[in-house]
Amino acid sequence: MTSVVSSAKRTIRIGSRKSQLALVQTYWVREQLQNSFPDINFEVHTMSTQGDKILDVALAKIGDKGLFTKELEVGMLNEEIDFAVHSLKDLPTNLPEGLALAAITERENPADALVVHEKFQDKQIDTLPEGAVVGTSSLRRLAQLRHKFPHLTFKDVRGNLNTRLAKLDAGEYDALILAAAGLQRLGMGDRIHQVLPKEVSLHAVGQGALGIECRANDTELISLLKAIEHPETRDRCLAERSFLRSLEGGCQVPIGVDTEINGEELILTGVVASVDGQNLVKDTISGAASDAEAIGKQLAERLREQGAQAILEAIFAEIQRGS
Repeated sequence: MTSVVSSAKRTIRIGSRKSQLALVQTYWVREQLQNSFPDINFEVHTMSTQGDKILDVALAKIGDKGLFTKELEVGMLNEEIDFAVHSLKDLPTNLPEGLALAAITERENPADALVVHEKFQDKQIDTLPEGAVVGTSSLRRLAQLRHKFPHLTFKDVRGNLNTRLAKLDAGEYDALILAAAGLQRLGMGDRIHQVLPKEVSLHAVGQGALGIECRANDTELISLLKAIEHPETRDRCLAERSFLRSLEGGCQVPIGVDTEINGEELILTGVVASVDGQNLVKDTISGAASDAEAIGKQLAERLREQGAQAILEAIFAEIQRGS
């Protein structure tokens, strides 16, 4: 009698949003894992999130911190998928019970980028003419740029990257502010006209990095996912996320960061600004990279004492009024 040995591979299901950028990021993660674990089959499952469906309302007015993640998280808790790949900047700092941030991948350039209409190819952010229409869907970018360039006109812009660029090229906007990482990942790095210096715009918490979320009790999977984690990016992002968590800020609050690691030292800069750009507090602290989360919390407390608390209370009061 001949014995039959099953040759079926173990299958792990990856959850992803359906957007072009999300799929590029998810298939990159899949490729890294497939190379590390050739005996496992990694299968991509796509879902539409609330943020993908509501395209005619400014992000700040929707007010849901899990705008691009909730459906994927439900899928994990229901065991329809095993883990999800997120742009880390979209992942709330407080995760649902039963889920964990298992790994953070190496970061692309986290900076914001200026993309201009062809008529302004000879301009930079600080030389755009008065009244030039700049598109952004981010209150963080809006507040910092209003602070620096009150003479510019800012207009909300939604849709995927191709949609936004089409609106720019059609003349609806004179310039856009986008994440450099997203443009690079989609092979559109040539559209970056200027990488904004951090003196102009501190980037979003987690921008440029991917966060991999899975069920907290799946220790075997967490161990596997650690194979593609980037320790320096992890420490930088843990500091940034701790800073944001301590300030209780979501996508509708203008909070920006910058992190560097020099040897064992982590340097964190943070900013909190009013939406109109009139009030802005900013500071920098440093400490051991191994204490990343403590550094984030410490900077949040320092900024609160310098006036961030009053700025945040005014913003939260505005949100409560439903404006």
